[in-house]
Amino acid sequence: MTVFAAPAPPSPTPSCAADGAFCRWMYDLTGSTWAAEGSYYFLLKPARIVAILLLAVLARYLLHKLISRLVRTTSEGSVPAILKPLRNRVPTAAPEPSTVVPERRRQRAEAIGSVLRSLVTAFVFSIALLMVLEELSFNLGPLLASAGILGLAIGFGAQSLVKDLLGGLFMLLEDQYGVGDTVDLGEATGVVESVGLRITTVRDARGVLWYIRNGEIIRVGNKSQGWAMLMIDMPIGFADAEQAAEVLREAAATVYADPELTEHFVEAPEVLGVETVTVEGTVIRTIAKTTADGQYVVGRELRRRLTEALAGAGITAQLAARVFPRPATPEDGS
Repeated sequence: MTVFAAPAPPSPTPSCAADGAFCRWMYDLTGSTWAAEGSYYFLLKPARIVAILLLAVLARYLLHKLISRLVRTTSEGSVPAILKPLRNRVPTAAPEPSTVVPERRRQRAEAIGSVLRSLVTAFVFSIALLMVLEELSFNLGPLLASAGILGLAIGFGAQSLVKDLLGGLFMLLEDQYGVGDTVDLGEATGVVESVGLRITTVRDARGVLWYIRNGEIIRVGNKSQGWAMLMIDMPIGFADAEQAAEVLREAAATVYADPELTEHFVEAPEVLGVETVTVEGTVIRTIAKTTADGQYVVGRELRRRLTEALAGAGITAQLAARVFPRPATPEDGS
């Protein structure tokens, strides 16, 4: 009589066998399900998570070093194309602007570098977090879908904030204005006191401090970049235009020759001649191209000397006599 032996029960397969070759190799080596699963969940998984975190820290370090080197290179004078001011990247037939102040360039580069470092840190550690969650067997599908819906809702609810941040970032990249510049932003005109990614503060001539959201700035008139053009119109009444123009030329030449003011001139002042003729008389225009910082001091001094020159030549007295005629006296009729 033949006796058949009962088949041996199949050995249990470790639950981690389908997840990787390490689990199967450990099971084949030890023949123990517990050893295979334990080595996978308590040795391999933590090792992977640690490796992900170490790679994230290394990537962040290298990217920060690259950004810091870019900032340092920019501060020393070799400016990459992305950090060049917009006016230097756009072809133009106008004269080249004045040299950028190194300190301002350094501050601008540091601000851009700070923003880039923050973005790099957020991006790198967000990717590392997703990879760690995947190692912990989280289902990322619903998580990513929920994050997408949440991001969409935040995007609709915070459109103005995103607009302000993007506006501030591009403003920094293009160097539209900086701290200390005199700007015209539409509703507010004055000196820029601080520049941020979301808010720009401007103090006007009355001392009022304006807080302006970068996303609301439609146009920028910067009076502190490059050079400035002074246009001074002097009324001479019905005096001789050639005589008045010659007097103004001599006065403008003395201003141009002033040692304290010469450095503020880009070109010598020029008397263009008669600008307008009205029933009140003639107006002669004088122009002067100056540096952006020197336009105010030169303008005040030029107006003063032109006025004094006209007064010295007797032209101002003629103008005053026509505008404010002397009342008649009994001696005039006698």
